[in-house]
Amino acid sequence: MSKVKIIAEIGVNHNGKIDLAKKLILRSKQAGADYVKFQLFSSKSLSTLNAKKADYQILKDKKNETQYQMLKRYELNYFQIKKLINFSKKKKIKFLLSVFDLESLKIFKKLNLDTLKIPSGEINNFELIEKISNLKKKLIISTGMSTYAEINRTFKFLKKKNRNQLITLLHCVSSYPTKPQDVYLNTMEDLFKKFKTPVGFSDHTEDYISSVCAVCKGATIIEKHITLSKNLKGPDHKSSLDPEQFKKFVDSIRTVEKILKKAKNKKFSKDEVRNSKVVRKSIIAKKKIKKGDIFTRDNITTKRPSNGISASEWFQVLGRKSKKNFQIDELIKL
Repeated sequence: MSKVKIIAEIGVNHNGKIDLAKKLILRSKQAGADYVKFQLFSSKSLSTLNAKKADYQILKDKKNETQYQMLKRYELNYFQIKKLINFSKKKKIKFLLSVFDLESLKIFKKLNLDTLKIPSGEINNFELIEKISNLKKKLIISTGMSTYAEINRTFKFLKKKNRNQLITLLHCVSSYPTKPQDVYLNTMEDLFKKFKTPVGFSDHTEDYISSVCAVCKGATIIEKHITLSKNLKGPDHKSSLDPEQFKKFVDSIRTVEKILKKAKNKKFSKDEVRNSKVVRKSIIAKKKIKKGDIFTRDNITTKRPSNGISASEWFQVLGRKSKKNFQIDELIKL
């Protein structure tokens, strides 16, 4: 199988601070992530001034404010994003952005990135999707809060504009954190069958069991939030993994990749080769055998180790004439 791409979703866990953002990039790299991803939005283009925060944002942030006021604290401008891209290049980790609005798309165009992510909330925003379709970029689309009909409409629209465009669909549940019973991971298989395109998983559960299962189901991309501390203030920290947890998450996925590795023919591991010599059996004398005796089930049997005639040759040995005397437990030789 191809190596699964692991995205460390920093999102807004930088809390609007570039130094914190850089620390998160560094810790993502150290944990083994392939990409870091940030959210690119213009508060005034994304939300009205009086729009309310989501329930989970109120619960996690504890601030009596509008969605616009909250977003404004986390908004990054072109120069800040550019600094983070350059920092990521120095640390040799790839950089991704989710784009939420037309103003942010203008910034994205200046950044020379080859992949754009459409977040779940924008999958039915055709004002934005129409502009994105003209970019001819690789796309990742999160499908949280979406029906198959909505996904299909967006997917077909994009493919009609550019049939060769690489689109990866991420199964996603837009609930923070997502309860295990709400993951419905088999949706990944349905997405692949319906759209014949690569699929992945954006994981908002509290642990990473679902991500490991998603790899077993063929996910090509796994996205998971990272934070320096679950105790930091902000809407997403508590449903994120800290650096130590993220490292274990990455290691688990890499282990699963090894487990799922395909072989053209069934192969033995080096340990199996060594062990087979100990636990497989040879044909030996069950009792004393004289030269000229016929080998029968009464005078031969099979025992460990496998350093003689293999037990698999049992039927070929039966009925043959002994060419020498054999003591009990002596390896049979023809």
